[in-house]
Parts: sequence; structure tokens; C-alpha cells
Amino acid sequence: MECCGHVADLTLLKDETHKFESHYIKNLVGDDKAFIERSPINNVDKFSCPVILFQGLDDKVVPPSQARAIYKALKMRGLPVALVEYEDEQHGFRKAENIRFTLEQQMVFFARVLGNMQVVDEISPIHIDNFD
Repeated sequence: MECCGHVADLTLLKDETHKFESHYIKNLVGDDKAFIERSPINNVDKFSCPVILFQGLDDKVVPPSQARAIYKALKMRGLPVALVEYEDEQHGFRKAENIRFTLEQQMVFFARVLGNMQVVDEISPIHIDNFD
């Protein structure tokens, strides 16, 4: 599983996101109970596959704290997980080198965790916690 712009905690997101997003999130999610029930951070026990996360450190829509929270929770659960953070990137990467690195690391990540796949290009893989 690969994620960019990942929401871990909907309640926290409601409080941290910028004004535009904060005004309609309640309509998308529902009542306070739904915010808790639908937050991935509260359902980590249901995760069963490796996860790689990519996060822009200047993201105002889904702040870096969201990626860090789910990364830590998945790592503690013992699942293979990796987190890549990009300086000077927001919600959606714009720098060509970061887009390329993200695509390359996705490919290498899946080849490694799924096995039986070879990556032809010379790409140095990032560290995957609970895997390497």
C-alpha cells in the first residue's frame, strides 16, 4: 500500500487543516463518533500489509503530524513501513526530482515487499522498518 496525503486522525485533521478544508470535513465524515471510528489511527489493528508514506513538510491540508502518527503506529504494530518526507513540498509534490524519487521508491518498495520482482534500473532503496 502506498500513500500520499494520508490522513491518520480525522479529529486532529479537523483542528489542524487550513480553513477551506476544515469547513466541509464534517459533512464528509459525519458526527464526532464517525470521526473516531473512521480514523485509521484508531484501526491500526486492522492493517495487514506493508505501507510506504510520502509527505510534504509544508503540507497545510494534511499536516506532517498525520503521516508521522500512522508511521509510528504501524511500526509499533510490527508492519513493514517506510516514511519519506520532503522539504519545501506541500500537498502534492511539484519538484521533478521528488516526483521521480517517489515513483522509483514505490516501484522498489513493491518489488521488495511482494518479492519475485526485479527492478532493472539502479535504484537505491530506502530503509523499510520491520523489513530490513
